[in-house]
Amino acid sequence: MMNQMVQLMKQLSSKLSPNVYTSAQAPSSAQQWSYVRQLQREIRRSDVLDLPLEKLPVVVFDLETSGFYPDQGDRILSIGAVKVVGLTIQEEETFYSVVHTDTVPPENILELTGLSVEELEAAPPLTSVLESFYAFIRHSTLVAHHASHEKAFMSHVTWQTMKLPFEHRVIDTSFLTKIVAPQELVTLDDCCAYYSIPVQNRHHALEDSLMTAKLWIAAIAAAREAGFETLRDIYVHLAHQRK
Repeated sequence: MMNQMVQLMKQLSSKLSPNVYTSAQAPSSAQQWSYVRQLQREIRRSDVLDLPLEKLPVVVFDLETSGFYPDQGDRILSIGAVKVVGLTIQEEETFYSVVHTDTVPPENILELTGLSVEELEAAPPLTSVLESFYAFIRHSTLVAHHASHEKAFMSHVTWQTMKLPFEHRVIDTSFLTKIVAPQELVTLDDCCAYYSIPVQNRHHALEDSLMTAKLWIAAIAAAREAGFETLRDIYVHLAHQRK
């Protein structure tokens, strides 16, 4: 059964496109939750800390949300992601979906994200999007800009929908930029400007993921030039800086 599940998830993830909403072609909730538990076991067995940075596989992702506080009712409106291996963006390996909501977000959020009420009403439900998203990311290490926001929402919705903890490793881009950039970089716009990354269609989940992926690659390249070979090297360096 598990082998059949894995094959089904692979088939699903291969069909995901930035131009098409994720579909409801997912297994039953019981099967999917079992699949996520299997992913969690794989996460605990895997260790990316000692992989060479130029070979490190990650999924860079972004969430657009109706606010900042998932425990106070703010919701995920869209999810975007792209796979990266070392210094290469896997341009054909992307994920994007708007998430259904019955609650109309504030007008300023609609303007910021470019989402419409009609899109949100017609989009797949959160459970379906999460199933497809987990199929896409599998047990990958995740990367996000200001990752605490993404991690808070993923932890909240994973528990609310599956009663499971969110156990994926999530790395904040500032983890790297703080050791390779001579100045403090805060916003994604600031980071992109520093690394000469074109900014377009901001606050679209997939477009922000692609810009963040370019930022991640630029920071990885700078880290390698500075003599860091693995994530563990960087963690150790940052730990010594805090002493």
